[in-house]
Amino acid sequence: MGLSKEVKEEWKKRIVDTLKKIYDPEIPISIYDLGLIYGIDISDDGVVTVTMTLTAIGCPVSTELPYHVYETLAGVLPEAKEIYVDVVYDPPWTPEKMTEEGRRMFLEIYGYDIVEQWKQRMSSNR
Repeated sequence: MGLSKEVKEEWKKRIVDTLKKIYDPEIPISIYDLGLIYGIDISDDGVVTVTMTLTAIGCPVSTELPYHVYETLAGVLPEAKEIYVDVVYDPPWTPEKMTEEGRRMFLEIYGYDIVEQWKQRMSSNR
């Protein structure tokens, strides 16, 4: 018998809470609120797969950050059968992927709305 819906929901909450404590090394906002997490899948047999991206393909922490995510999740979810962290670049990250909380934090830190600035820049490039 596989994991119950309730167990999967509890695991997902623990995973999200954990990802909200892992910060991008260049932007002091969590990788979750930056929108770097594209998906969290928990299989019936306890395999966790986190699909994530980076803010840029040439990101200097392209190997360290996913490994840190893996190690941190393994520490808070030892009952998982396996944990995988898949890094994808398609679709590419844009500021529009940020959560409302991430967007608010960015505005407080840097003094401007990155999403609105990005939209303006993209519309002027057309």
